[in-house]
Amino acid sequence: MGIFARDESRTTLAASRIARQATASLAGLLAGQGKTRSDLAAAMGVSPGRVSQIMSGDANLTVRTLAAVAEALDADVQITFCTRGQSTGTKACDGTDSSPIRSSGLSAHR
Repeated sequence: MGIFARDESRTTLAASRIARQATASLAGLLAGQGKTRSDLAAAMGVSPGRVSQIMSGDANLTVRTLAAVAEALDADVQITFCTRGQSTGTKACDGTDSSPIRSSGLSAHR
């Protein structure tokens, strides 16, 4: 197995982890707003089956899809890159924003 195959496997695992995080966050937002998947489908103008695909984490969650969900729920999306912790394997995010773009419109409602 070459190095690219190993990296592809790691990338696939990372993508799955990110999709799970996004769908868990979305499920929490829906619950917090007292909305169902059917409500989300109606607000997005898509079928309930499409929302099920999105919520399953199996769908390729593009930035466009995340934006459509956010718009339908009157929410914002926050994407943060964090360095991984050295000894624990956890991500070390201290809440600071080191990005040069401050006004991207992609901050989270809290």
